Amino acid sequence: MKQNYAEYHFSKTEILRYLIQSILLCGAMDYLFYQNWWLMLLTVPVTVLFMRLKKKGLIRERKRKLNYQFKDALNALSVAVQAGYSVENAVAACSRDLERLYPKETDIVKEFHYIETQLRVSVPVEELLLSLGDRSGIEDVENFAAVFYTAKRTGGDMNRIIQTSARMLGDKIDVRKEIETTLAAKKAEQMIMSLMPAGIILYLKLTSPGFLSVLYGNLFGMCAMTLCLGIYVLSYWLGRRIVDIEV
Repeated sequence: MKQNYAEYHFSKTEILRYLIQSILLCGAMDYLFYQNWWLMLLTVPVTVLFMRLKKKGLIRERKRKLNYQFKDALNALSVAVQAGYSVENAVAACSRDLERLYPKETDIVKEFHYIETQLRVSVPVEELLLSLGDRSGIEDVENFAAVFYTAKRTGGDMNRIIQTSARMLGDKIDVRKEIETTLAAKKAEQMIMSLMPAGIILYLKLTSPGFLSVLYGNLFGMCAMTLCLGIYVLSYWLGRRIVDIEV
Protein backbone atom coordinates (compact mmCIF):
# COMPACT_ATOMS: atom_id res chain seq x y z
CA MET A 1 0.00 0.00 0.00
CA LYS A 2 1.40 3.39 -1.02
CA GLN A 3 2.10 5.87 1.76
CA ASN A 4 1.60 9.60 1.24
CA TYR A 5 4.19 11.26 3.46
CA ALA A 6 2.66 14.70 3.00
CA GLU A 7 -0.26 13.54 5.17
CA TYR A 8 -0.51 12.18 8.68
CA HIS A 9 -3.50 10.55 10.33
CA PHE A 10 -3.69 10.61 14.09
CA SER A 11 -4.45 7.40 15.91
CA LYS A 12 -7.15 7.44 18.60
CA THR A 13 -4.47 7.40 21.29
CA GLU A 14 -2.68 10.37 19.70
CA ILE A 15 -5.91 12.34 19.35
CA LEU A 16 -6.68 11.83 23.04
CA ARG A 17 -3.11 12.65 24.09
CA TYR A 18 -2.87 15.86 22.08
CA LEU A 19 -6.37 16.99 23.05
CA ILE A 20 -5.43 16.63 26.71
CA GLN A 21 -2.18 18.53 26.09
CA SER A 22 -4.00 21.35 24.28
CA ILE A 23 -6.64 21.61 27.03
CA LEU A 24 -3.92 21.79 29.68
CA LEU A 25 -2.13 24.45 27.63
CA CYS A 26 -5.31 26.51 27.33
CA GLY A 27 -5.98 26.08 31.04
CA ALA A 28 -2.47 27.27 31.89
CA MET A 29 -2.86 30.30 29.62
CA ASP A 30 -6.17 31.18 31.23
CA TYR A 31 -4.81 30.76 34.76
CA LEU A 32 -1.69 32.85 34.13
CA PHE A 33 -3.17 35.64 32.00
CA TYR A 34 -6.93 35.89 32.65
CA GLN A 35 -8.28 33.80 35.54
CA ASN A 36 -11.64 33.65 33.81
CA TRP A 37 -12.88 30.17 33.00
CA TRP A 38 -15.46 31.55 30.55
CA LEU A 39 -12.58 32.65 28.35
CA MET A 40 -11.64 29.00 28.00
CA LEU A 41 -14.41 28.84 25.39
CA LEU A 42 -12.46 31.32 23.28
CA THR A 43 -9.38 29.10 23.26
CA VAL A 44 -10.94 26.47 20.98
CA PRO A 45 -8.97 27.87 17.98
CA VAL A 46 -5.82 27.29 20.05
CA THR A 47 -6.68 23.59 20.23
CA VAL A 48 -7.16 23.42 16.46
CA LEU A 49 -3.88 25.26 15.87
CA PHE A 50 -2.10 23.01 18.38
CA MET A 51 -3.30 19.88 16.55
CA ARG A 52 -2.19 21.28 13.19
CA LEU A 53 1.25 22.17 14.50
CA LYS A 54 1.59 18.70 16.02
CA LYS A 55 0.64 17.10 12.71
CA LYS A 56 3.15 19.27 10.86
CA GLY A 57 5.87 18.34 13.33
CA LEU A 58 5.06 14.63 13.09
CA ILE A 59 5.19 14.77 9.28
CA ARG A 60 8.58 16.45 9.38
CA GLU A 61 9.91 13.96 11.93
CA ARG A 62 8.61 11.05 9.87
CA LYS A 63 10.38 12.37 6.76
CA ARG A 64 13.59 12.90 8.71
CA LYS A 65 13.55 9.31 9.94
CA LEU A 66 12.75 8.00 6.46
CA ASN A 67 15.69 9.96 5.08
CA TYR A 68 18.05 8.36 7.59
CA GLN A 69 16.56 4.94 6.94
CA PHE A 70 16.98 5.39 3.19
CA LYS A 71 20.73 5.82 3.74
CA ASP A 72 20.85 2.36 5.35
CA ALA A 73 18.74 0.98 2.49
CA LEU A 74 21.19 2.36 -0.08
CA ASN A 75 24.12 0.85 1.80
CA ALA A 76 22.41 -2.54 1.86
CA LEU A 77 21.51 -2.20 -1.82
CA SER A 78 25.11 -1.30 -2.67
CA VAL A 79 26.46 -4.36 -0.84
CA ALA A 80 24.00 -6.64 -2.64
CA VAL A 81 24.89 -5.23 -6.06
CA GLN A 82 28.62 -5.60 -5.32
CA ALA A 83 27.96 -9.24 -4.40
CA GLY A 84 26.76 -9.84 -7.97
CA TYR A 85 22.98 -9.46 -7.63
CA SER A 86 21.00 -7.69 -10.29
CA VAL A 87 19.27 -4.53 -9.10
CA GLU A 88 15.91 -6.30 -8.94
CA ASN A 89 17.29 -9.20 -6.88
CA ALA A 90 19.29 -6.76 -4.76
CA VAL A 91 16.03 -5.15 -3.67
CA ALA A 92 14.89 -8.45 -2.15
CA ALA A 93 18.22 -8.89 -0.37
CA CYS A 94 18.04 -5.26 0.82
CA SER A 95 14.54 -5.84 2.17
CA ARG A 96 15.76 -8.77 4.28
CA ASP A 97 18.68 -6.70 5.61
CA LEU A 98 16.33 -3.85 6.56
CA GLU A 99 14.15 -6.28 8.52
CA ARG A 100 17.18 -7.02 10.70
CA LEU A 101 17.79 -3.31 11.30
CA TYR A 102 14.26 -2.02 11.83
CA PRO A 103 10.87 -3.28 13.05
CA LYS A 104 8.41 -4.46 10.40
CA GLU A 105 6.15 -1.41 10.85
CA THR A 106 8.99 0.99 9.96
CA ASP A 107 8.32 3.04 6.83
CA ILE A 108 11.45 1.99 4.93
CA VAL A 109 10.72 -1.70 5.54
CA LYS A 110 7.17 -1.26 4.27
CA GLU A 111 8.41 0.64 1.22
CA PHE A 112 10.91 -2.03 0.20
CA HIS A 113 8.34 -4.75 0.79
CA TYR A 114 6.02 -2.83 -1.53
CA ILE A 115 8.78 -2.43 -4.15
CA GLU A 116 9.55 -6.15 -3.89
CA THR A 117 5.92 -7.14 -4.47
CA GLN A 118 5.58 -4.75 -7.42
CA LEU A 119 8.72 -6.18 -9.02
CA ARG A 120 7.04 -9.58 -9.05
CA VAL A 121 4.36 -8.19 -11.35
CA SER A 122 6.99 -6.65 -13.66
CA VAL A 123 6.79 -3.02 -12.55
CA PRO A 124 10.17 -1.38 -13.37
CA VAL A 125 12.26 -0.67 -10.29
CA GLU A 126 13.18 2.82 -11.51
CA GLU A 127 9.51 3.80 -11.65
CA LEU A 128 8.97 2.48 -8.14
CA LEU A 129 11.87 4.56 -6.83
CA LEU A 130 10.53 7.63 -8.63
CA SER A 131 7.17 7.02 -6.97
CA LEU A 132 8.87 6.80 -3.56
CA GLY A 133 10.66 10.08 -4.20
CA ASP A 134 7.46 11.84 -5.26
CA ARG A 135 5.45 10.53 -2.31
CA SER A 136 8.13 11.19 0.29
CA GLY A 137 9.00 14.71 -0.83
CA ILE A 138 12.56 14.12 0.42
CA GLU A 139 15.19 15.78 -1.75
CA ASP A 140 17.79 13.03 -1.31
CA VAL A 141 15.35 10.30 -2.34
CA GLU A 142 14.09 12.34 -5.29
CA ASN A 143 17.63 13.03 -6.54
CA PHE A 144 18.69 9.40 -6.27
CA ALA A 145 15.53 8.21 -8.00
CA ALA A 146 16.06 10.66 -10.88
CA VAL A 147 19.70 9.63 -11.35
CA PHE A 148 18.81 5.96 -11.05
CA TYR A 149 15.99 6.31 -13.59
CA THR A 150 18.25 8.00 -16.14
CA ALA A 151 21.07 5.49 -15.67
CA LYS A 152 18.73 2.50 -15.88
CA ARG A 153 17.15 3.71 -19.10
CA THR A 154 20.48 4.68 -20.72
CA GLY A 155 22.52 1.67 -19.59
CA GLY A 156 24.72 3.36 -16.99
CA ASP A 157 26.99 1.66 -14.46
CA MET A 158 24.40 0.86 -11.78
CA ASN A 159 26.95 -0.52 -9.32
CA ARG A 160 29.02 2.67 -9.36
CA ILE A 161 25.94 4.92 -9.23
CA ILE A 162 24.51 3.17 -6.18
CA GLN A 163 27.87 3.18 -4.38
CA THR A 164 28.47 6.87 -5.09
CA SER A 165 24.94 7.84 -4.07
CA ALA A 166 25.19 5.81 -0.84
CA ARG A 167 28.54 7.44 0.05
CA MET A 168 27.36 10.99 -0.72
CA LEU A 169 24.08 10.53 1.16
CA GLY A 170 25.93 9.03 4.12
CA ASP A 171 28.33 11.98 4.28
CA LYS A 172 25.46 14.45 4.04
CA ILE A 173 23.50 12.78 6.83
CA ASP A 174 26.59 12.58 9.06
CA VAL A 175 27.07 16.33 8.68
CA ARG A 176 23.38 16.91 9.36
CA LYS A 177 23.54 14.86 12.56
CA GLU A 178 26.55 16.85 13.76
CA ILE A 179 24.68 20.10 13.16
CA GLU A 180 21.59 18.75 14.96
CA THR A 181 23.76 17.76 17.92
CA THR A 182 25.23 21.27 18.04
CA LEU A 183 21.78 22.86 17.84
CA ALA A 184 20.30 20.61 20.54
CA ALA A 185 21.84 22.69 23.33
CA LYS A 186 20.60 25.93 21.75
CA LYS A 187 17.10 24.51 21.41
CA ALA A 188 17.14 23.56 25.09
CA GLU A 189 18.25 27.08 25.99
CA GLN A 190 15.49 28.56 23.83
CA MET A 191 12.89 26.38 25.54
CA ILE A 192 14.10 27.43 29.00
CA MET A 193 14.03 31.11 27.99
CA SER A 194 10.50 30.66 26.63
CA LEU A 195 9.28 29.15 29.89
CA MET A 196 10.85 31.84 32.10
CA PRO A 197 8.15 34.56 31.62
CA ALA A 198 5.38 32.10 32.47
CA GLY A 199 7.45 30.86 35.40
CA ILE A 200 7.89 34.41 36.72
CA ILE A 201 4.13 35.07 36.55
CA LEU A 202 3.42 31.78 38.29
CA TYR A 203 5.98 32.57 41.00
CA LEU A 204 4.41 36.00 41.64
CA LYS A 205 0.90 34.51 41.76
CA LEU A 206 1.94 31.92 44.31
CA THR A 207 4.13 34.11 46.50
CA SER A 208 2.44 37.53 46.16
CA PRO A 209 -1.15 37.06 44.95
CA GLY A 210 -2.07 40.68 45.59
CA PHE A 211 0.75 42.01 43.44
CA LEU A 212 -0.95 40.95 40.19
CA SER A 213 -4.56 41.13 41.33
CA VAL A 214 -5.06 44.50 39.60
CA LEU A 215 -4.54 42.77 36.22
CA TYR A 216 -7.43 40.32 36.66
CA GLY A 217 -11.19 40.84 36.59
CA ASN A 218 -11.24 44.17 34.76
CA LEU A 219 -11.10 45.38 31.16
CA PHE A 220 -7.78 47.22 31.49
CA GLY A 221 -6.06 44.20 33.00
CA MET A 222 -7.53 41.90 30.35
CA CYS A 223 -6.22 44.14 27.56
CA ALA A 224 -2.80 44.42 29.19
CA MET A 225 -2.49 40.68 29.69
CA THR A 226 -3.69 40.02 26.14
CA LEU A 227 -0.91 42.29 24.89
CA CYS A 228 1.61 40.46 27.07
CA LEU A 229 0.35 37.11 25.82
CA GLY A 230 0.66 38.26 22.21
CA ILE A 231 4.25 39.41 22.77
CA TYR A 232 4.99 36.13 24.56
CA VAL A 233 3.64 34.01 21.70
CA LEU A 234 5.46 36.12 19.11
CA SER A 235 8.73 35.79 21.02
CA TYR A 236 8.31 32.02 21.27
CA TRP A 237 7.60 31.78 17.54
CA LEU A 238 10.64 33.88 16.66
CA GLY A 239 12.82 31.81 18.97
CA ARG A 240 11.69 28.58 17.35
CA ARG A 241 12.33 30.00 13.89
CA ILE A 242 15.87 31.00 14.88
CA VAL A 243 16.89 27.58 16.20
CA ASP A 244 14.82 25.53 13.73
CA ILE A 245 17.41 25.38 10.96
CA GLU A 246 16.80 23.18 7.94
CA VAL A 247 19.97 21.35 6.93
